[in-house]
Amino acid sequence: MMNPLRVLGYAVWLTGEIVKGALDVAKDAVLPGVDMQPAILELPLRCSTDLEISVMASSITITPGTITVGIASAAGTTPPTLFVHAIYASDPEEIRTGLRHMEDRVLRTTRGPGWEGRLS
Repeated sequence: MMNPLRVLGYAVWLTGEIVKGALDVAKDAVLPGVDMQPAILELPLRCSTDLEISVMASSITITPGTITVGIASAAGTTPPTLFVHAIYASDPEEIRTGLRHMEDRVLRTTRGPGWEGRLS
């Protein structure tokens, strides 16, 4: 069972990310085309359960400026993979780093501290 305090902590952090994303999109609405450089990125996951993958995909989608456009199931040694559309992807690696940070938080929420030793 997940710790309710970790879930609350994740919800608070995610709310902050939603606000930051909304401000970026609002700025672009006022100054059209200034920062937009859309791209679709492939993100192999460390998440392995349906819950973890769903939380990750949903978190990406509710954050303004990004949306999960596809999910590829794990196959053999290939991990599950999300395909993410980001409207501000001038540096795709920076976007992936941000998404990895989100995934770290999802895994810490679902698996607890020290989850790195419990991959899968």
